[in-house]
Amino acid sequence: MSSKKAMEIADERKLDLVMIAPQATPPVCRIMDYGKYKYELAKREKEARKNQKVINVKEIRLTPSIEINDLKVKANRAIDFLKDEDKVKVTVRFRGREMGHTEKGMEVLNKFSELISEYGTVDKQPKLEGRNMVMHLNPKN
Repeated sequence: MSSKKAMEIADERKLDLVMIAPQATPPVCRIMDYGKYKYELAKREKEARKNQKVINVKEIRLTPSIEINDLKVKANRAIDFLKDEDKVKVTVRFRGREMGHTEKGMEVLNKFSELISEYGTVDKQPKLEGRNMVMHLNPKN
């Protein structure tokens, strides 16, 4: 139908004529209450944002020579993070001559993963990145 006739119909119904697809041939228009449409659209977007879950990555730093009780304290902190549905990045920092004994860092990370195995799973296996050995943990669902 012609745009003039569509405008007359919209005026009769006291509604707006809105172009839905102006690139199409012929352009697609719709008769609606534009204010109500914008309100509904904003409401849907707000609802979608409300249901989003922001994923945080928390980091825990260890050393290769950490004692077992200190490791348990750090593991308990990681368990708290995992209970809050956050991901955990566990880093072992090597300083100086410790770089010659990276296997100690691997042992520490394996022991750490055993301590938190009830609450989280290993997402990314331990990997040496420069002077740090990094492991990522995901919360169990």
